[in-house]
Amino acid sequence: MKTTNTTIWITGASSGIGRALALHYARTGARLVLSSRNREVLREVEQQCKPNAAGVLVLPLDLGINSDYSNLVQQVVAAFGTIDLLILNGGISQRSTVIETPSTVERQLMEINYFGTVALAKAVLPVMIRQQRGHMVVVSSIVGKFGWPLRSSYSAAKHALHGYFETLRTELHRDNIFVTMIMPGRVNTNISFHSLKADGSSHGKMDTGQAGGISAEACARQIAKAISKKKKEQLIGGTEIIMVWIRRWLPALYYILVDKKTQQT
Repeated sequence: MKTTNTTIWITGASSGIGRALALHYARTGARLVLSSRNREVLREVEQQCKPNAAGVLVLPLDLGINSDYSNLVQQVVAAFGTIDLLILNGGISQRSTVIETPSTVERQLMEINYFGTVALAKAVLPVMIRQQRGHMVVVSSIVGKFGWPLRSSYSAAKHALHGYFETLRTELHRDNIFVTMIMPGRVNTNISFHSLKADGSSHGKMDTGQAGGISAEACARQIAKAISKKKKEQLIGGTEIIMVWIRRWLPALYYILVDKKTQQT
């Protein structure tokens, strides 16, 4: 799929799924806006994208500081004129139980995964409404569909994103603005390394299940395919994604499985 003259803004673009999406869309000739907290690593991704992309703008942002992103939006419009596709991929996971996690860490998880994502989307919306076209893609998680041990506030934030952006979809469909919810399962990225523990420090290691997940590149290709088809939702992963259907159609089995998992943690 060629995306020449299409401006694609990707958060969490310095690593993992976000980086893989940036490289994928660079090869299609898109104009790219790359965002994350790490300017230095973004510059490295920029250099990898430049040979094929129609243009690349590095725009660092911190989703934990989300009072106003309008200035960043103005910079994108000044550079490229439009914002056609916003991929809200940035976020941080969790590895701690409910009882041990203080409210400060819970709020941090919600600020980054929910409030920061919503704030950026709202800042971009006036541009898309003015254009009378646009596409927002939210990278959620399969735990946005059910609860899972050690993921309480992360799961809560992902649940909240589903409610918010499904509502947004209904309100803006007449403006030719689409919303796609992406629900990855296990993807082999560094997300578990950076996941927050109860004391707010990083988990610092790769989860066994995640190590066996699909590659970020394979995930990015499936996301791009779902975007091109304007799908409303897309599950991505291995056999673990069946848990979404078990939770929906066989809830008794889901509770058995999740209780067993809890006993193992």
